[in-house]
Amino acid sequence: MENRVKEDIVVRLRLDLAYDGTDFSGWARQPGRRTVQGEIEQALGRILRLESPAMLTVAGRTDAGVHARGQVAHVDVPEGSLAELDGNRGPLDVDERLSALVRRLGGVLPPDVRVHRVCVASEGFDARFSAMFRRYAYRVSDAAGGADPLRRREVVWHNRPLDVGALNAAAARLLGEHDFAAFCKKREGATTIRELQRLEWVREPDGLLVATVVADAFCHSMVRALVGSLLAAGDGRRPVEWPGEVLAGGVRDSGVHVAPAHGLCLEEVGYPAEAALAARAEATRRVRTLSVLGETVLEDE
Repeated sequence: MENRVKEDIVVRLRLDLAYDGTDFSGWARQPGRRTVQGEIEQALGRILRLESPAMLTVAGRTDAGVHARGQVAHVDVPEGSLAELDGNRGPLDVDERLSALVRRLGGVLPPDVRVHRVCVASEGFDARFSAMFRRYAYRVSDAAGGADPLRRREVVWHNRPLDVGALNAAAARLLGEHDFAAFCKKREGATTIRELQRLEWVREPDGLLVATVVADAFCHSMVRALVGSLLAAGDGRRPVEWPGEVLAGGVRDSGVHVAPAHGLCLEEVGYPAEAALAARAEATRRVRTLSVLGETVLEDE
């Protein structure tokens, strides 16, 4: 009877993970396609011998080819399933079981996706709705001879010299809370209003250009569309005012070319203090709810 009660108790686990998105059809599970979500859910089901499929909720749903170093997800599993991690050493405590789960996942998952940490989620935690911000990086090389071939999966080569000052002058015109419809792939019932908190470029000592992009959330293709518009300003094909003019126009501009997926990486997801997790999740759901449709929406790259 006690085991049955434990089986009925659900525990929420937080997973911190990373992946090379090159050979994935994005994060989200898709029939007949290899996805990050599909790989991890399958591995969890196998290790924990789950009767029902694991269902991951993620902070940022990345597109095909997009990478992640700081992705966060949560999954609800029966507490009794964690006993599958005890092995021959007898009953383990929760921390020992979760450490064993990380090791087991390392042995089962393919090398292009890694779960670095698993812990019991704090009360009120929701990987998606509790997030305060997502931080992405976009990496570009404008070297005359092309990008470092050893970094070809994460660095985009731009075949024109780029001016960091022009890139940042153009980027400054996009900061703040706006309707980013001009830089998003429109989805039925989904809002395109976002708060772009940070968008700046630096040239690193090796010559690589890196854009840091931070917002409360991102609508589909937003980061790569922003980068595409900025590259046009950075190499002189467009004036630095142009990205801001596109934003003000409020509709997709044929002159904005979406930058390639492989230059983009989700670096970090930020959350509030434990005591504020539930309130943040509730506030996010409320803000992202369309009053007309009564539908909760939160799109992300």
